[in-house]
Amino acid sequence: MSKFLQYMKPYSAMMIAVIILLTAEAILALVLPSYMADIVNDGVIAGHLSVIWRNGAIMLFITLISMVAALGTGYFTARTATGMANDLREAVYGKVLKFSDAEINKFNTSSLITRTTNDIMQVQNTLMMAIRQFIYAPVIAIGGIIRALERSTDLAWVIVIATAVMLAVMVVLFIVVLPKYKMLQTLIDRLNLVSRENLSGILVVRAFSTQAFEKKRLGEANKNLANTEKFVNQSFAFMMPIIMLIMNLTTALIVWIGAHQASAFRADIGDIFAFLQYGMLIIFAFLMIAVMFIMVPRAVVSFNRIKEVLETEGSIINKENPVPFPEDFKGVVEFRNVTFRYPDALEDDENVLNNISFTARPGETTAIIGATGVGKTSIFKLLLRFFDVTDGAILIDGIDIRDVHKEKLHDKIGYVAQKASLFTGTIHSNLLYADKEATEENIKNAVEISQSQAFIEGKPEGFESNVAQGGSNFSGGQRQRLSIARALVKNAPIHLFDDSFSALDVKTDALLRAALKEKMGNKTTIVIAQRISSIMDADQILVLDHGEIAGLGKHKDLIETCEVYREIAASQLSEEEVGA
Repeated sequence: MSKFLQYMKPYSAMMIAVIILLTAEAILALVLPSYMADIVNDGVIAGHLSVIWRNGAIMLFITLISMVAALGTGYFTARTATGMANDLREAVYGKVLKFSDAEINKFNTSSLITRTTNDIMQVQNTLMMAIRQFIYAPVIAIGGIIRALERSTDLAWVIVIATAVMLAVMVVLFIVVLPKYKMLQTLIDRLNLVSRENLSGILVVRAFSTQAFEKKRLGEANKNLANTEKFVNQSFAFMMPIIMLIMNLTTALIVWIGAHQASAFRADIGDIFAFLQYGMLIIFAFLMIAVMFIMVPRAVVSFNRIKEVLETEGSIINKENPVPFPEDFKGVVEFRNVTFRYPDALEDDENVLNNISFTARPGETTAIIGATGVGKTSIFKLLLRFFDVTDGAILIDGIDIRDVHKEKLHDKIGYVAQKASLFTGTIHSNLLYADKEATEENIKNAVEISQSQAFIEGKPEGFESNVAQGGSNFSGGQRQRLSIARALVKNAPIHLFDDSFSALDVKTDALLRAALKEKMGNKTTIVIAQRISSIMDADQILVLDHGEIAGLGKHKDLIETCEVYREIAASQLSEEEVGA
């Protein structure tokens, strides 16, 4: 509740305005039946036309004021609900951006998308209704009961019975529907997950002709969600006829009893009409509360899911007094006895990395090679501080990266991920993603080094060519080269290439590596590779095997001293090349 109030606080002035306007609107609605009673008693029955005109004019004036109040209420309510939803969305997204890989894996991407969109929308829609109903309905209900009793106490039992029956219906529905609301958001997560997997992996689905299987999988997720939603909606639909039945029976009882009282001269007809209107207002107020009883549980579930994200503390946090890098930053990267296991690993799971030690220096290229799953990419994740080391330390220029602010660390690193990922926009906007202030000369230099110039110039719109989501309108090699160019635009002292040349042909690979060595020779370069041909000329090669260092040295030395490296080389190179 405190978290909710925290996000409502900036809109407290609007909420005060809404409370005033809603209270005024409710009071005005309660005044109208009295004027109607006076019209019937003193105007129609007594035959005083002036009373009808005077009270009618007053009722029209009250209605106009009520309409203005309703418009003001709608405006301030919308501003409050949408403003709070906007703040929540920004807060959740900002929090997610600070998450490490451990937190992202905990929630999973599809759930985070649901929480940022559907859950916040549920809270927004419910808030828009709740602001009005929770203020307007109680005032109408309490005020209606008081005003009704002023007109007739003999009919009070009708209102009491009607109210009791409605409350019983609401409680039963609340008990039945609440568990289903808790299931709904989880089922939406599942539907998003399956849909996202199908769309992102559509080429694989088509290649293996598994459309029927994927359609069935999506159908099951969709059916589970639809059945749960159907149950909730049917429960709500079941409530409406009962409410209408109560309203109609109440009306019939009031009219029947009131007619007998009027015929016996124990009540005025106008008072019976007023009591009837107050009865309808009271029942309508409870109907509004009933609707909120149906909507609020789902909003509460949604807000709790949002709060779960907001209250999750990242496992990677900055120190209160981070250490700055020296002004004469060099970029010497040192892994000192680094051991790592994932935070959610089981006790029986082995460490991903064990006692890793090496130093990467400026002007040198350090290559990392090994079989799939030996921990190569984990080295980069640790260096980027997506995870913290379990034991040991990673130092840059002698400073432990855990003592440095994460943003300052990332400012010093140009990173090319294993999977080339581009953003919707243009080629130019994607290159500027690394550095908004990059000069045209810097961009041109990065494009030349990455061997992207030819295919960019070959497009009619050049750098302004459209980039589809994920860069799907480019080939794998083009995406990879643009990703490399984006990292080079940053012009950082340290560059990390995570198997970033795998989609390139041998010629382009050679040209790119030669350009990197020639024009980026003063940078600290660390390369993860699968092809030995890409790293044969590296200054040092780190060979990983089952998370441990199997060898460290130059190509020629490793061929002679490292069995693991020799096996990799034998599987990729000819005997002459291995011997070289």
